Amino acid sequence: MPLFEGLGSGGEKTAIVIDIGSAYTKCGFAGETGPRCIIPSEVQTSSLQPIKVVQHNINTEELYSILKDFIHMLYFRHLLVNPRDRRVVIIESVLCPSLFRDTLTKVFFKHFEVPSVVFAPGHLMSALTLGINSALVMDCGYTETLVLPVYEGIPILSAWEALPLGGRAIHKELEGLLMEQCTVDTDCNSGQSLPAVIGSLPEEVVEDIKVRTCFVSDLQRGLKIQKAKFNLEGTEERPAPPPDVDYPVDGEKIIHIKGSIRDSVMEILFEQDNEEKSVATLVLDTLLKCPIDTRKALSENLVVIGGTAMLAGFQHRLLSEIRFLAEKPRYQQVLATRTFRLHSPPAKPNCTAWLGGAIFGALQDILGSRSVSREYYNKTGRIPDWCSLSSPRTGARAGHDTRKAPPPPMKRAFSAEK
Repeated sequence: MPLFEGLGSGGEKTAIVIDIGSAYTKCGFAGETGPRCIIPSEVQTSSLQPIKVVQHNINTEELYSILKDFIHMLYFRHLLVNPRDRRVVIIESVLCPSLFRDTLTKVFFKHFEVPSVVFAPGHLMSALTLGINSALVMDCGYTETLVLPVYEGIPILSAWEALPLGGRAIHKELEGLLMEQCTVDTDCNSGQSLPAVIGSLPEEVVEDIKVRTCFVSDLQRGLKIQKAKFNLEGTEERPAPPPDVDYPVDGEKIIHIKGSIRDSVMEILFEQDNEEKSVATLVLDTLLKCPIDTRKALSENLVVIGGTAMLAGFQHRLLSEIRFLAEKPRYQQVLATRTFRLHSPPAKPNCTAWLGGAIFGALQDILGSRSVSREYYNKTGRIPDWCSLSSPRTGARAGHDTRKAPPPPMKRAFSAEK
């Protein structure tokens, strides 16, 4: 039972807050300080092969079946509540495809018959945890890194920047380096090549190796590693690598991981591609797209969320990279700001967006004014976007006049311009 059961207005039951990510899903109750469960975003099939929940290349019927099984597992295995009794707050990315969004809405309303649903932008909810109206939020997750500015409570959708750099790209790079350079010891032999003994590493093992053994180097060391990596003549000397480590697999095999892999694999996030793009340039390019009078407030309120942001040394390196690149001629003359500050939200980066949703879900009156009721969905067959100001207030408390609902929060205009 939720911690704050029955404390809402009129004794209304606590809302459910769900953050479905590409790799992991966070789920719990509004008003609590952390999710009740963090589980892989996948369902088991009859052949015991897991299927990813977040898929965009399958038909609607198959996606509906997958999401139905997954949400059923959340409600009846982890939360243990009746879905008909509680509102739902879903944390979403601005890049979430309409097919996935519409199918998920159909699952909640048609199959589980929840009273109301609201899709809350994860970047906006992350700023809510800090009590600030303006922030430049970077979500460094599994499939991509997305930067979106929020000014006076309004996401500036025209200024978003994204790159397909995240946990999946790191896993692919790390697995390739492990297969090429590492050896394995067994009970019978030692020093054998990794592909000859294991064949391929499961992604769960690669992720565990990343979390336990790898780290992000500081700026100066990282630049030297990049120069040595891309210097074909071999004139650049690589910094001394950290010690090698041993990683046990299956209880009887030991992988010898070279120190040069531990500190170099993360450089994929900061290496600039042919278009001079990296996770650090995303922040600066986003600022250039924003109105010039908003840039100072945004640059002084950087918020980094997402599971990849939890890597050791990531946030320190990111801030150093941003300050280093801001002095380049490409940004120096047009950026109009030189101050960059990083916030420390009251939650781990992978749960910051969920916590913002839990805070928002605990505001019963405001939640009702922003939610889409089942009756409204049955009439229209659609669910408005968060920023769709022309949509009617759908309210959601059964039997109440929605015209009396309080005005939606965070709809203020740009007061600085007025």
